[in-house]
Amino acid sequence: MRALVTGGAGYIGSHAARFLAEAGWEVIILDSFVRGHRAATRGLPVAEGDILDARFLAEVFKRERVDAVLHFAAFIEMGESVRDPVKFYVNNLAGGIMLLEAAVRAGVPRFVFSSTAGVYGMPRETPVTEEAPTAPINPYGHTKRDFETALEYARGAYGLSYASLRYFNAAGAHPDGTMGEDHRPESHLIPRILRGAMDGREVSVYGNDYPTPDGTCVRDYIHVVDLAAAHALALEALGGEKARGEIFNLGNGEGFSVRQVIERAGRITGLPIKVKEGPRRPGDAAVLVASSEKARRVLGWRPRYADIDAIIATAWKWHSSHKKGYGE
Repeated sequence: MRALVTGGAGYIGSHAARFLAEAGWEVIILDSFVRGHRAATRGLPVAEGDILDARFLAEVFKRERVDAVLHFAAFIEMGESVRDPVKFYVNNLAGGIMLLEAAVRAGVPRFVFSSTAGVYGMPRETPVTEEAPTAPINPYGHTKRDFETALEYARGAYGLSYASLRYFNAAGAHPDGTMGEDHRPESHLIPRILRGAMDGREVSVYGNDYPTPDGTCVRDYIHVVDLAAAHALALEALGGEKARGEIFNLGNGEGFSVRQVIERAGRITGLPIKVKEGPRRPGDAAVLVASSEKARRVLGWRPRYADIDAIIATAWKWHSSHKKGYGE
């Protein structure tokens, strides 16, 4: 079986590509390398180009004859999406639609989409289930939700089977220390903490007056390898003659506050972590915790790295040995 992994040089996409290849899939990575890293592809075949290039996409699908698409290629930083919304709509939504059109024209039967908990906006209840109302509060979340809508219409019109995986907070690194998180600039909490610990820089904490036990935001952290495993299981579940459309939340079902994560990271690294507290960021929910009961029940998904200390420890193994990320 052959799978095309768009954004396969990025953080989650590269881990998923490696997981599938080790599970016996023939993997082809499609990436523009605007934000991905060549070192993250680990020698897998690469089609270099942009998902906005219709001719390029047609050539790739004709040449590779893949059985499935896993779509990770997207801009992800929420604040950036507010500052430059057109950029996100062009890349994430228009590019996604062009990829979807090319996949449908090529007769690809299965499509797995990297979505986000950001489609829920400010959920009224936690843990958040797949039935919770979608009400994104920034362009990034809107582009993800709108592409999910396009997938559902494609299922009805063309018989495409799809799964949309809504991640909560992806974190951690490959346990062998050879792959990890290297965004530029980095907006995710755990790598910011670990980089701050190594460099002696202050780590910004946005908001200390939320209605949570210690006043800081609470998030559900999910290990990147567990996300990769969920993609493989989703591909298997989409096999068969009847077109399916599925949505799954992916998280560990337990939340940790910013202060708790900083405290755990300090213990794991053995380094002091300087903190600078500031005002809330617009649009940050107080608590975001997933219900992943559906993924466990339907896919048989069982996270291997559910403990927050294990997640931070794998991230530390990567960052402490790759002080310049993939640039080292």
